[in-house]
Amino acid sequence: MANELDGRIALVTGASRGLGRDIAARLAAAGAAVALVDRKARWSEDFAQEIESAGGRAIALGCDVSDREALHAAFDAAVEALGGLDVVVNNAMWTRYAPVEQIEKESLDRMLGVGIAGIVWGTQAAARYMRPRGGGAIVNIASVSARMGLPNAMVYCGIKAAVEGMTRSAAIELAPAGIRVNAVAPSTIATEGVRAMLDEAAFAARVASTPLGRLGETTDIAEAVLFFADSARSGFVTGQSLLVDGGISIALR
Repeated sequence: MANELDGRIALVTGASRGLGRDIAARLAAAGAAVALVDRKARWSEDFAQEIESAGGRAIALGCDVSDREALHAAFDAAVEALGGLDVVVNNAMWTRYAPVEQIEKESLDRMLGVGIAGIVWGTQAAARYMRPRGGGAIVNIASVSARMGLPNAMVYCGIKAAVEGMTRSAAIELAPAGIRVNAVAPSTIATEGVRAMLDEAAFAARVASTPLGRLGETTDIAEAVLFFADSARSGFVTGQSLLVDGGISIALR
């Protein structure tokens, strides 16, 4: 398999498990050195060692992405350790679902902090390091929920719609610096967390509502992220949100 990202340096937030972990693994497999940013470094330290043992380069960094100073410091540490920055994947998200009348201030503040402020601070820090290098790629993780209403998910749907809006705005602003900003918008992905959350009937219903007849896998999303990260594939693409949803967003079922 070609090493599309040989010599590139990537940073992935929320990288210790689930979707973020598989995105980081795919970028590492493509040849990138990877900074694994998660709320507690110990969550991603073993993963960094796995990447190193396989012949790659990785560093684990603990950081709450909603904290601007902490996230900027993590970027500083990544650049110092790995030598630069070419790709940033703003993946981290903290989610609590609740009916409209039961949304709590603490949950709202936390979701907004991670899901919106985290992307603002991550994009800000990425631009600071990518400008001197003549460009780079920022990939935000959005969701099909940005375009579809879901019950008990008012805040989540709103945040993911905001992610798409922020992606378009940042793409226009950063384009003169050669920085491309795009988003990947998954539908329900068959992670361990989703499987634990959905009972057998609910899981089957999600599958039945998807035209391609299955839920997405984390590898499906990781490949889409790699597309945007690789300038040879997507060097003339910016400000886009790619739906990776098995057709659910265009189906009437």
